[in-house]
Amino acid sequence: MLGFFCTVNFKVKSYRYLFYLYAFRLTLSQNMVMKIKLKSLVVLFIAFGFAACGGIDVVESGTYSGTIKEIEAAKTEIYVSTEDGKTLELYFTDETSLTKDGQTVDFGMMEEGMAVEVEVVKEGKRLDPISVKIME
Repeated sequence: MLGFFCTVNFKVKSYRYLFYLYAFRLTLSQNMVMKIKLKSLVVLFIAFGFAACGGIDVVESGTYSGTIKEIEAAKTEIYVSTEDGKTLELYFTDETSLTKDGQTVDFGMMEEGMAVEVEVVKEGKRLDPISVKIME
């Protein structure tokens, strides 16, 4: 009888030991999964951070010459590459004047690669265009 009790007790302890091992393995696996998720999330935030910045520069108020790098007509927005290598993001407002040869022109007249002269006012981290002159 004692042998049977010892065998049962051993089996119970063995199962308990296996359960603890399995639980530890499961916990370890969950920790590894969480670490992988966390690392992936950090990489994702870094990638979005670089994408969001996109190399846009905020300059002091003034007049700058450059070329149109990109036009987003739906947002009435242009990106201008200045002569000193900076990229300006400009959202046109109702007050922004757009001219060519002294005449007011429509936003649709602009094309990528055109030479422009922009007068901007710095508002915090945003640049408001006062005037954009198409030089070509």
